Amino acid sequence: MTGSDNRQTSNTWDTNRYDGSHSFVYEYGEDLLELLDPTEDERILDLGCGTGHLTAEIRASGATVVGLDQSMEMVAEARSTYPDCEFICADARTFAIDDSFDAVFSNAALHWIDDQDAVLESVADALEPDGRFVAELGGAGNVERLTDSVRSELRNRGYDVDHPWYFPSIGEYASRLEDHGYEVRYATLFDRPTALEGADGLETWLRMFGDHFFEPLSADERAAVIAAVEDDLRDELFRNGDWIADYRRLRFVAVTHSGDRLPYGE
Repeated sequence: MTGSDNRQTSNTWDTNRYDGSHSFVYEYGEDLLELLDPTEDERILDLGCGTGHLTAEIRASGATVVGLDQSMEMVAEARSTYPDCEFICADARTFAIDDSFDAVFSNAALHWIDDQDAVLESVADALEPDGRFVAELGGAGNVERLTDSVRSELRNRGYDVDHPWYFPSIGEYASRLEDHGYEVRYATLFDRPTALEGADGLETWLRMFGDHFFEPLSADERAAVIAAVEDDLRDELFRNGDWIADYRRLRFVAVTHSGDRLPYGE
């Protein structure tokens, strides 16, 4: 994925499995809230809010918060779990909300969006002057060992499938932010080995996040690929009864400039 196509990366979401076996997605995002540091007089957008757990934590700070996600399943679950929060179903590349925001927050969502220029423009348009964009996404090298193994097994069976995510370096993403009129105040890329609990943790992860890999495969082929990947990675990534995924995360804080902002590309 290049980050410049006009397609939206998609996945089929089982919200029960997402909140159960993959609760680490929002649990690891809790310390990102410290970087956001919301206050009760602020209006904040949670971009890619999923099932709304971090949206609710932002609201608990006293801030006014809106959760946004493209997945109707995620938004429905978020509304059911947190009826006092506001959630909307919209595309991060094209959303438009009448009221502006003091901050936009995003955890583990941006790497699913292939057209980064569109989303950065939408976020900039939604922010007040000097508004801040606080986010974490997969960074360069994220789950590289895992996805290399999957793609190798697919090629062995005659399928050439790239991974569906956008994992930039600091330099690449900082430059992209600056091109859209943001000032980057903080950026870090770090390893975050992540436990996929249990002997079936890797299979569960692939079945939750890996729809793209398996679209052309039959059910039997899918099971065979997953079994082969487990065999390939067991010595390296299976420890004390859990699979350990080779996560790397890019975290940043950027602010919009005061005053008029030139349109992107001018």
